[in-house]
Amino acid sequence: MSAAAARGVLDEQQVRAMFDRIAGVYDRMNRVMTAGLDARWRARAADLAALGAGGKALDVACGTGDLSIELASRVGERGEVVGCDFSERMLELARHKAPPVRFEQANALDLPYADAEFDAATVGFGARNFADLDRGLSEMARVVRPGGRVVVLEITTPQRPPLSWFYRVWFDRIVPVLGRLTGAYSYLPSSVRRFPAPEQLAALMAGVGLARIRWVLTGGGIIAIHVGERP
Repeated sequence: MSAAAARGVLDEQQVRAMFDRIAGVYDRMNRVMTAGLDARWRARAADLAALGAGGKALDVACGTGDLSIELASRVGERGEVVGCDFSERMLELARHKAPPVRFEQANALDLPYADAEFDAATVGFGARNFADLDRGLSEMARVVRPGGRVVVLEITTPQRPPLSWFYRVWFDRIVPVLGRLTGAYSYLPSSVRRFPAPEQLAALMAGVGLARIRWVLTGGGIIAIHVGERP
């Protein structure tokens, strides 16, 4: 592993290559690492996007499309959900899983969509992989209409025991072993540690022009779901 990867920082080409490589085990690994709770967290994120029937949503860094599917269930047949990712292998699996959603390749730091095109933009477990978090958040805010929402679902670091003890054992010891066995997530613990704490992420979201920012902690404090509105 390179020094950059050891610090939890991978460049875009490395991230794309990693996710192309692990696409086949991605869903299975998520279920194992979250004890099956990741589906519940995605549903909560979709709720916070506050989409109505006929709405239009963008799911950034959509992976294999689970959050996109949740969003599609909110907007119904008259609505539209676009899932974008820069891993073509992830998108292939997403298209097979959720045909009604439009999945296409795109870079989160340079979204190929018009200003104010969507009612909501979401990212689920992908923001910590942005090479430039400020730019990624700014792009998500740009493509959302005034009054629309940006939702960020991400792993965070619990501060209080006993959960903080469990977190260190799980993410610093067990997850890297799983990563080595599958070729996946070997950099996950350090990438989570470098990701902003909930208060800091809220400040970054405010810095790109979002307002009425709030967040909920779930999973015993391991998961933070932020939501902000475009004025």
